[in-house]
Amino acid sequence: MTANGWLQIALYFAAIAAVTPPLGRFMTRVFSRQRTWLDPVMRPVERSIYKLTGVDESREMRWTEYGAALLAFSLVSMAALYLIMRLQHLLPFNPQGLGAVAPDLAFNTSASFTTNTNWQSYVGETTMSYLTQMAGLAYHNFVSAAAGIALAVAFIRGIAARERDSIGNFWVDLTRATLWILLPVSIVGSLLLVSQGVVQNFKPYDRVQLVDPQGEVKEQVIAQGPVASQEVIKEWGTNGGGFFNANSAHPYENPTPFSNFIEMFMILAISAGLTYTLGDMTGSRRHGWAVWAAMAFLFLAGVSVAYWAEARGNPLLAGTDQAVGAMCPGGNMEGKEARFGIANSVLFATATTGASCGAVNSMHDSYTPLGGLVPLVNMMLGEVIFGGVGAGMYGILIFVVLSVFIAGLMVGRTPEYLGKKIEAFDVQMAMLAVLVFPLIILVFAGISLVSPDFGTSSIWNPGPHGLSEVLYAYTSATANNGSAFAGISANTKWYNTTLGISMLIGRFMIIIPMLALAGSLGRKKLVPASIGTFPVTTPLFTALLVSVIVIIGVLTFFPVLSLGPIVEHFLLNAGTTF
Repeated sequence: MTANGWLQIALYFAAIAAVTPPLGRFMTRVFSRQRTWLDPVMRPVERSIYKLTGVDESREMRWTEYGAALLAFSLVSMAALYLIMRLQHLLPFNPQGLGAVAPDLAFNTSASFTTNTNWQSYVGETTMSYLTQMAGLAYHNFVSAAAGIALAVAFIRGIAARERDSIGNFWVDLTRATLWILLPVSIVGSLLLVSQGVVQNFKPYDRVQLVDPQGEVKEQVIAQGPVASQEVIKEWGTNGGGFFNANSAHPYENPTPFSNFIEMFMILAISAGLTYTLGDMTGSRRHGWAVWAAMAFLFLAGVSVAYWAEARGNPLLAGTDQAVGAMCPGGNMEGKEARFGIANSVLFATATTGASCGAVNSMHDSYTPLGGLVPLVNMMLGEVIFGGVGAGMYGILIFVVLSVFIAGLMVGRTPEYLGKKIEAFDVQMAMLAVLVFPLIILVFAGISLVSPDFGTSSIWNPGPHGLSEVLYAYTSATANNGSAFAGISANTKWYNTTLGISMLIGRFMIIIPMLALAGSLGRKKLVPASIGTFPVTTPLFTALLVSVIVIIGVLTFFPVLSLGPIVEHFLLNAGTTF
């Protein structure tokens, strides 16, 4: 670890803290339908969309209707993407002449991008045409992120409402999230990335002749395409799906340290801003900052552990120079880009798995056991550090409800949250959302690990690391993250199908109880605070919230973690190969 590395981490964290209030205030104005500086441009576009689609922007929806609209929209969008991939060999903008995507891979990918997971069991530059990348994948990068923001705002409305049976209008929230929040930054950000060297064109792939040391002439294919336009929304919408197989480690997606900083900043910006929106819309900015502080503590703890683990180097390489020097970056540089180094690699890994992004600028499979444990645990905590756009907010609000409930039990009175009594139905919905998560991960991972024909046959690394690879895959899919331990061959019928199912359940089986909880909170009367009311604006609340997240998330998975990365760590330090 170096002072320079810590300085870069501190600079990044300061930028996230600085953007939280202005972006949060802006989102409050957007979703409260107050005037913003973008209105002269966006309002005419918004009205045209409503006129074409027949949406009544003044109409409010109950939580059941809001959820039904989301499900219908997601189903149609998923089916459209599936058809585009299956028919891409017949469609234009395919200069490489790529064939149709296989049915199981098309299902996996359509489920992946519809749920904002963006898991990729394929090599992008050899599988997807330019049309599929733009009209299929990039479209979902926008609308899946917009849907997540809409859902978070709907939940916040339910908390802030007083005896109301509605939580907003899904179509309006979806449209405003796309036009006001996602699109402007994507346009400006694309141009900024192009200035750094990210490619943006429709040219066929270049082919160059190489001569190897034996004099044999070989051909290398240099892939390119409309990359910058997809790269920005990949990060800004916490999607993560890369145009190239190497994702943000590829120099055409992320060529410079400055482009790397921009991409990392975009991953957490909206999610951090939504905590301020929570405080604004509920009338308790101190509560918003308390939630932000819980996220920040977990984030800093994760990046500190990962940085320490990777900077120590690999004990199996004892005798080699792994110290930082003028000609040596030091530490474990396997799987990392020299232009980013260890600090920016672990910072990117922590941010992308704390959010439901999944983009990578280094290969997590090559991390040390404890370094790789951090991204895995980040996802197991429920993707709430700071979480995906919207998903992190409604995810942590579920933990907030559970924390308030536990606090109420401690003092022997009915728990309250911002003046709303937390009752049996509310806790049941919160627990349903929490319990479905480990159930899907552990069941599918368990079946895969005892099935040599279709499960373990895809693992390249036997032993605890192979277990970690399978566990990481199902955790990433269910958490709607999309990153991977790349040592597993996931492009098989079993993994494509089960990972696709995991993504759909991980998205919608959490959204439905969350919306039910939002509707329940919105109908409640406000209860005046009393001496027994647990304040949700203090450091004590932040500490309780962190404790509940860690206890539920980590301890649920501790047995399987002890068989994977934890035992691998002890074997590594004992000098054992595996």
